[in-house]
Amino acid sequence: MIFSSIPFLYYFLPAVLAVYFLTPRRGKNAVLLLASLAFYGWGEPKLLLLMVFTIAVFYLCGLAIGRSEAHKKAWLLLSVAVGVGLLGLFKYADFFLTSVNAVTGLRLPLLKLALPVGISFYTFQCLSYTVDVYRGTVPPQKNLIAFGAYVALFPQLIAGPIVRYSDVAKELDGRIHSWENVGLGLRRFVIGLGKKVILADNLAMLVKLCRDSGSPSVAFAWLYAIAFTLNIYFDFSGYSDMAIGLGRIFGFHFPENFDYPYLSKSVTEFWRRWHKSLGSWFRDYVYIPMGGNRVSKAKWVRNILIVWMLTGLWHGAAWNFVLWGLMFAALLLMEKALPGLQKLPSAVRHGYVLLAVILSFVLFNAESLPQAGSDFAALFGCAGLPLFTKETGYYLRSYAPLLVLSCLGATPLVKTAAQKLGATRAGSLLEPVFWLGLLLICTAYLVDGSFSPFLYFRF
Repeated sequence: MIFSSIPFLYYFLPAVLAVYFLTPRRGKNAVLLLASLAFYGWGEPKLLLLMVFTIAVFYLCGLAIGRSEAHKKAWLLLSVAVGVGLLGLFKYADFFLTSVNAVTGLRLPLLKLALPVGISFYTFQCLSYTVDVYRGTVPPQKNLIAFGAYVALFPQLIAGPIVRYSDVAKELDGRIHSWENVGLGLRRFVIGLGKKVILADNLAMLVKLCRDSGSPSVAFAWLYAIAFTLNIYFDFSGYSDMAIGLGRIFGFHFPENFDYPYLSKSVTEFWRRWHKSLGSWFRDYVYIPMGGNRVSKAKWVRNILIVWMLTGLWHGAAWNFVLWGLMFAALLLMEKALPGLQKLPSAVRHGYVLLAVILSFVLFNAESLPQAGSDFAALFGCAGLPLFTKETGYYLRSYAPLLVLSCLGATPLVKTAAQKLGATRAGSLLEPVFWLGLLLICTAYLVDGSFSPFLYFRF
């Protein structure tokens, strides 16, 4: 089940909200846990056992770390081994076996295990919990239902943002419910739904058309690259908006995950704005424990390379993801080595970042390294393609309004204009009509359109 679907919007969510708000405060976490397990099991009921196993292991390890001073490191290592082991088994085992077969000529059989949806997200949340208990940042959660609700919380279970236990510990034990929170949450949810259904899904159609084109050109290759760059932003930020909005309805304050990353003037700034919860996770649980930048220059470079290789692998078990992560490591190291870059004109720095990000997402979306090579060759006129074709012009004209709207939507301009309009008397009166109208438009798209899962489901 996904948020941008009729069953979720008009059956599952209303039913959960009704039961949740009719249930006394002491039973609300139990409602959330049961609803979350039902949500997760909708698409893959067999993997509910994995979710329950993960909850049980990390719950018990958290208790043991809190109670056993002498052996708490052993319990921490056990929890890390289980979390990393499950990720390795389900997500990376076949990647490793395929790579070994390719290098050695062996024919080791692949496991071909189904990848549990969202395993990277909820595993990282569990790991942050036991590490924080070990560090003494948070006390262990003694209530199994409350801990289970944290791990399986359906608003952000399958595609983030990565919510640390410390972010919601107090709200798990006692959170505030109000009409204001419900109203703010619903608005944020509908904004995210619009991003996903109206912008991301239509951009995904353009990406597919570019991929399937029978008349490719250099311009078509760039149209594909730009369309996918906008597609992945609105897809993922739209999901994050919906998750944050749903969390607010239930009384949780999830961390922001995006801050207009395409306005960045350096790659360093880009990663402070893009998928913020992932970047801060790797910083606090990998980069700083390895010494961060308070080590020798050689070890600092090592730390950067390790973190960004892991960031790439987190996104997918394929070499293009590894290279994608290392590409950003190289760019970050270059920025540190060349401080004069920050003295360049603002427009130049912004253009350099956009170009780097667009090219990175071409690599990111390639199904193989040979395809990535072909895509780059097409972009830079090395594939023997014409610069422009009639088909390119047709799709460019047809999708121009969507591309312009998407570019504007990737900046604060739309939000600022909406806030100014909402501050007027007419705007405040029309605001409910706007939100209802946006919901109805999204519903119409969903009734008429085809299934389009979130890109980050595969991570």
